[in-house]
Amino acid sequence: MDLFRAFLAIVLSFLILVGYQYFFVKPVAEQPVVKETVSSQEQGAGQSTAPAQPVVASQASNSMVAVPVNPDARDIRIDTPLYTAVISEQGGGFKSFVLKKYRTDIELESGPMQLVLTQTPNTLPVLFSLDNGAGKVLPMFTAENDAVVITDEQEEAVLVMQATLDDGTKIVRTLKFRGNTYLIDDTYQVENVGGNPLQISPAMSMIHKSFSHASATSRFLFSGPAAYVNGELVETKPKKIAEGPIILQGDVSWSGYVDNYFMTSIVPKSDKTLVVSLQGNEESVRTVISEGIETLGAGETSEHAYSIYFGPKKLKILQATGGELAKAVNFGWFDVLAKPMLWLLNFFYDYTKNYGIAIILVTVLIKAVFWPVTQKGMKSMKNMQKLQPKVAKLKEKFKDDPAKMNQEMMAMYKTYKVNPVGGCLPMVIQIPFFFALYRVLMAAIELRHAPFMLWINDLSAPDRLWIGVDIPYLHGLPVLTLLMGASMYLQQKMTPTTADPTQARVMQFLPIIFTFMFINFASGLVLYWFINNLLSILQQQLINRQSKA
Repeated sequence: MDLFRAFLAIVLSFLILVGYQYFFVKPVAEQPVVKETVSSQEQGAGQSTAPAQPVVASQASNSMVAVPVNPDARDIRIDTPLYTAVISEQGGGFKSFVLKKYRTDIELESGPMQLVLTQTPNTLPVLFSLDNGAGKVLPMFTAENDAVVITDEQEEAVLVMQATLDDGTKIVRTLKFRGNTYLIDDTYQVENVGGNPLQISPAMSMIHKSFSHASATSRFLFSGPAAYVNGELVETKPKKIAEGPIILQGDVSWSGYVDNYFMTSIVPKSDKTLVVSLQGNEESVRTVISEGIETLGAGETSEHAYSIYFGPKKLKILQATGGELAKAVNFGWFDVLAKPMLWLLNFFYDYTKNYGIAIILVTVLIKAVFWPVTQKGMKSMKNMQKLQPKVAKLKEKFKDDPAKMNQEMMAMYKTYKVNPVGGCLPMVIQIPFFFALYRVLMAAIELRHAPFMLWINDLSAPDRLWIGVDIPYLHGLPVLTLLMGASMYLQQKMTPTTADPTQARVMQFLPIIFTFMFINFASGLVLYWFINNLLSILQQQLINRQSKA
């Protein structure tokens, strides 16, 4: 057990060092890779289903030509119980998209969460084109209404926009809005009114930028373009895209931009093999979903259907929305354990209406489930501590014969019915559950701006108490984090140990290391660790009393 704990301390110290380098030390900027380009039409033609792994491709399907603003284009205002948006008639993209139920920052004056705010016509999110997303021609739509207003969650409304291109091609766009969902249906009917066959390359494009909100944990989690292709979630770091365009192809369930709390995405409703191309840099990424080349005969019409989701990355909402959007909530290796814990967190919140109390109840429940196993492990450690004088004598007696020493020690353990690894096993069993809950508390939007009590008004932000004096770097006193460190120190003092003096000194630094590491973690995570320490202290105290009786 002592060797295990010493090794654990070394591993944790190593992870802290590597984590600091990864999260806080900026990498040296790399020069972009220059690649030859080929026609985007060649890329879109004749594609077959392929693995979803990103491939660096030498193509330029995303190159755009600047389009001047048309002063005659109106702004169409959309107002629902969940969001407000502005759609431009020039191109039909969204100039703004504001979530009513979420704020940019914790302060009330910060205003509602703005997912989109832009003016340039061909950089607006959600642009439909017939040139494979090149953006050379933006349809000039005429909307039948200048506003869509939905006042009730059960209501829905339709907006029809029509455009005629220079070659006479007609496009009828139908948008369907509902009061109880962030999902918007977006359908296009393309009609060839000419007398000759027409070749088109339908595509939907979006410009993605980092959402304008501060997050205490965003630096630790993925933020960037993501897609669900061929039954697999593909997350691509913007830095990788800056090196050259990325191509994904196959069964595209959705593609968009995500961070730990929000997402903007397009959901194509097509049975075709689609191509997703990503191009840009770390500040802005352009996504194009291409359907390939299609030929329309004279008088023929084709339909191209999509859904649009601009909203919170909340598992419950995404599951109700469908379209595999719930796959955007990904807790990594511990997903199978993390999602039930998220359900538990929301279950307790439904009754307490306080996510801080919900975290405490989840912690108590997990501790209760593992109480018998932990109890057995603690007793094993206590018994091991009692045997240390005998262990020391055996080590001295057989110091020149390690094989005989191990044989005698195992015989002694068997005589006194002590398992030498009994104290380690409970810890090993609980590690996956700890990391699962850790992931939930780091990434769940439920904790964003969720108050607990007193000075803790945002469980997704670091714990800070303003004491009237600006503390350098901290900007407040991390009271809960210091209490967590103190509880860890007390727990360590109460826990039986068989460590030699060197190992014991190493272990004494663990509470300090953890306190330093948790200073900038979300206060919800610190609260969990603090309550878990208190319960462990209680359990150890009960065992110590039983051993004295």
